[in-house]
Amino acid sequence: MYEKPSRVELLRFARRVVVQQNAQQLAQLDHWIADEERREAEQQAGEARRAAVQPGWILGLSPDGRPEEVHVGGCTLAGQRRQRIIPMVQARELLAQDIAAPCDFCRPDSELGL
Repeated sequence: MYEKPSRVELLRFARRVVVQQNAQQLAQLDHWIADEERREAEQQAGEARRAAVQPGWILGLSPDGRPEEVHVGGCTLAGQRRQRIIPMVQARELLAQDIAAPCDFCRPDSELGL
């Protein structure tokens, strides 16, 4: 015959369930924290690598290869077209002689003091 559990047994069972659920939730939360810390570390490492290899000046070229725009290295608009990395002296000459226009977004003419 089935014997009805006492209230104390039911409360102890409920306590075990709560402890087990909390342990699972804490483990899940710890996993999420570790994943986020890993993502942040990877993002910071990627930004550091990009900053280390980022060129100082970029020349945007037209489809036929003529100089169009000068960009400061890292300008997000520079990557939309064909481009070439150039030294600061050449960037200054291209802008001073109006051979290429300065990018309206990154303002290389201001950076070069023109």
